[in-house]
Amino acid sequence: MPYVPVPKDLSKVKTKVALNLTKRQLICFSSAVIVGVPVYLFTKSFVGNDIAVVLMIGCMLPFFFIAMYEKDGQPAEKILRNIIRTRFIRPKIRTYRTENLYGL
Repeated sequence: MPYVPVPKDLSKVKTKVALNLTKRQLICFSSAVIVGVPVYLFTKSFVGNDIAVVLMIGCMLPFFFIAMYEKDGQPAEKILRNIIRTRFIRPKIRTYRTENLYGL
């Protein structure tokens, strides 16, 4: 009798669109191909094949990171947005203020 694992939390199950990938992963992988292949084709005649491949991989890695990385149910761009907010936008020292409802 075959064994099929059933996840306990069904909210973590994601629908697959094509090739066992989610829609988010398909969009990110296709945009990585759209960016990476022209970088390789245009740079291989100037700098050589090895360096062109390294440049192509460097251009495609952020797209792969955004497609695959997820922590605590949040995708990579939400995590990066939270980090930017806490480090650069919001003040580092928050003052403690209370509203006195009984004061004049």
